[in-house]
Amino acid sequence: MPVALRDLAARWFGPWVHEVDADSWRADLIAGLLGAVLVLPQGIAFAALVGVPPAMGLATAVLPCAVAALAGSSRYMVSGPSNATALALGAMLLPLAAGDLTRLVTLTIVVTLLVGLMQLALAFARLGTLANFISPSVMLGFTTGAAWLIGWYALAAMLGAAGRETPIHQLQQQGLQWPALAVGGLTLGLVLIVRKMGGQRLAMPLALAAGGLLGAWLEHQGHGALRLGTPPSAAPHWQLPGLDLALLPQLLPMALALTIIALGQAMTLAKLLATRTGEPLDANRECRGQGLANVVGALTGCFVACGSLNRSMPNIEAGARTPLAGVAAALWLLLLVAIASPLLAWIPLPGVGALLLLTASSLMDLPTWRRTWQRDRREAGIALATMLATLVLRLEMAVLAGVMLSLVAYLYRSARPAMRTMGFDSQRPGRPFVMLEQVGARGLPECPQLKLLRMEGSVWFGAVPHVADQLRQWRKHPEPQRHLLVMSKSMNFIDLAAADLWDDERAQRRAMGGDLYFHRPRPSVLATWEATGFVERLGADHLFADKRSAIAAIVPKLDPAICAGCSVRLFEECGERPGAPLAPMI
Repeated sequence: MPVALRDLAARWFGPWVHEVDADSWRADLIAGLLGAVLVLPQGIAFAALVGVPPAMGLATAVLPCAVAALAGSSRYMVSGPSNATALALGAMLLPLAAGDLTRLVTLTIVVTLLVGLMQLALAFARLGTLANFISPSVMLGFTTGAAWLIGWYALAAMLGAAGRETPIHQLQQQGLQWPALAVGGLTLGLVLIVRKMGGQRLAMPLALAAGGLLGAWLEHQGHGALRLGTPPSAAPHWQLPGLDLALLPQLLPMALALTIIALGQAMTLAKLLATRTGEPLDANRECRGQGLANVVGALTGCFVACGSLNRSMPNIEAGARTPLAGVAAALWLLLLVAIASPLLAWIPLPGVGALLLLTASSLMDLPTWRRTWQRDRREAGIALATMLATLVLRLEMAVLAGVMLSLVAYLYRSARPAMRTMGFDSQRPGRPFVMLEQVGARGLPECPQLKLLRMEGSVWFGAVPHVADQLRQWRKHPEPQRHLLVMSKSMNFIDLAAADLWDDERAQRRAMGGDLYFHRPRPSVLATWEATGFVERLGADHLFADKRSAIAAIVPKLDPAICAGCSVRLFEECGERPGAPLAPMI
């Protein structure tokens, strides 16, 4: 490829273009073949979750996969159909479709288009980093709730149910269908056995093949058809989605929830891959890639695509070198389906249910639940609430409720910035500066006239009541410390409400005969104070670059009468105050 053309391609697709050579092509083709083998049964299984024909699941692994690979930021992430988005899509749209498959397909394509447009809007507004604000606890709760729902419907499929019936409904209507249970049980058992023998990558295709053989034999014995029936196709077909504008108000919240789910999954996976490989991650570019993939997918008969963990990690392990491995996976899938299409018609539906049951078990991330519970009970509560909401509410409402709960919890925490009382530990060598609340420092004396306070966190309008209450409590103490030195280098941000708070504190301190001082305020905080005139009212000589100069300037301003009767003598400068012991005469 000419250098000028290669440079142009690198600007469009990324610097990896300069690394493409014969060796990288060979590695990417091999990795792509593995990706195609993995996604073939998954595409069919996830289409069953949505309730649409298997061809839509396979098509979602073709053009969306290639577009996301070329247009995204992560060179190793493989996009396409995924378990959680498929479940959410089906759960949201099946009630609207009311049993009409054609209507369900149309709604699926429309929602996929809306998701892609929302993702593109975020990318072009350079708001792709908003995906970082989707709490891991929300995603943990949603995926766990989705796992229970997937397992519930998968069990019904293993019992011979059609569509998204529940196991109880299946048993009530048709009783136990032992042929379906036998096929599903064989498929499930073989996957587990082959995986235990080290055949992780080929377990699903081999097990489906065995389940298909058993299903064909049972059908020959007169036990009914347990297979897909119609040979599926992975070839994209261009079409413009029709839209009933009356449904748009119902579809927009669903699309928003799916955008949150899909971007949350994709960004979490992209960050995981970036951490593992050391590659840079551009959140806006990745958001654009996912959006383009879904827009193209909607125009070619696909459902919502996003990054897939169970295909991206094998992609790395198989030796993928560039995003062309994703393109190769799409092309290999087209070839495999074209060659094996008659055989794919014999894929057993109970076997697909068995694969979904395995998918559900893989989503049960018990180690993460355990870590979350041990480290932060509040985050564990958010995850648990999201999981329960996923089980009992409409999925779009569950996702939005989880996100809102996570934001409320964050706002509550940020509205209570830490206010640490500081002091010197005269009992230890070097008199270290310590937090008086910490274990081992409790009971250490404070200067009766000067309060040393370290602010940790931003002070904004939501935090003003908490900070004001604490400051008021200190001022209303029977014997208050009239002077306050605030160590503010960890006070990252203030707004106008916070600027008014500190101005009021200045007035209150001076009214009680004391004063207010600050140590190392951040430039952004100082700029706000200067803009509001606070620095002029406070006095520039009340701002200090270090603690030593601050204490040296403040101690001489303390009430000498109180100093005369003080036995604390916390500061070195106290030796020059009234009541200090005389130096021994030599």
